[in-house]
Amino acid sequence: MLRFVIGALGAAAIALPATAQVSFPAEVRTQEITTNGATIHVRVGGTGPAVILLHGYGETGDMWAPLAQDLVRDHTVVVPDLRGLGLSSKPEAGFDKKTQAGDVAGVLDALKIDRADLVTHDIGNMVGYAFAVQHPERVRRFVLIDAPVPGIGPWEEILKNPLLWHFRFGGPDMERLVAGRERIYLDRFWNEFSATPSRFTEAAREHYAKLYALPGATHSGFAQFAAFDQDAVDNKAFLAAKGKLEMPVLAIGGEKSFGPMMATVMRFAASDVTEGTIPDSGHWIMEDNPTATSAMVRSFLSAQ
Repeated sequence: MLRFVIGALGAAAIALPATAQVSFPAEVRTQEITTNGATIHVRVGGTGPAVILLHGYGETGDMWAPLAQDLVRDHTVVVPDLRGLGLSSKPEAGFDKKTQAGDVAGVLDALKIDRADLVTHDIGNMVGYAFAVQHPERVRRFVLIDAPVPGIGPWEEILKNPLLWHFRFGGPDMERLVAGRERIYLDRFWNEFSATPSRFTEAAREHYAKLYALPGATHSGFAQFAAFDQDAVDNKAFLAAKGKLEMPVLAIGGEKSFGPMMATVMRFAASDVTEGTIPDSGHWIMEDNPTATSAMVRSFLSAQ
């Protein structure tokens, strides 16, 4: 069971994060890809089989710098910012995960990538599932890390956890309350959902707080949560119509966060699930234990 929370559900390039004192390799470039009613900020580099990394709330694609540093040696690494977050555009709508799966498809199409491994965290799990269930032929292997998927498995029980109050926190009044106080708001998640809060460094906190203070970012972040009810409806319909995912799935939980419950959730939606737990880690796996996380992901992606 959960010890801290079922995910903060929960951040690009104003300055590189000091998350693990690792930056993206020099061969990773950035570009803007306009698709599906949004402009997606993407980091891409390396050669070899493609892998796309999707972040969650409280961070941007920058969270993946330590993993990208490893994978870029023998993979084409693609790291978008989700619509509305980081340096991607902030449209008024489209925050349901079915629509954002279209963003992922558009990014891969623009890069002429037909098939990729998928590695996701937090809200990225939800976008990744919506992509994988609609385009299973485009996903070779799928890694989901430390967050539930709306409508899948024990979703209704998960929603009862009082630590998930922020799922229903939103609207114009809440946006006004958080405006200018983004760091205060985000610090609560970074502290409560970490195994060791000091590992989420001050430099990283400043970096992400600046990104979440950009015009439209708070609205977009709240909109990601507000779409959960629609996401649950969509996912139940996907599961009923298409059945379980058949590609190999690795479901990872932080030892002091979602733990083995991640695999429990995904067994409702996938037929080939491997369970993984990152030791000495809370929800923020790339801050708490990037070395163990990177090793587990690489081992799974390298399996034949």
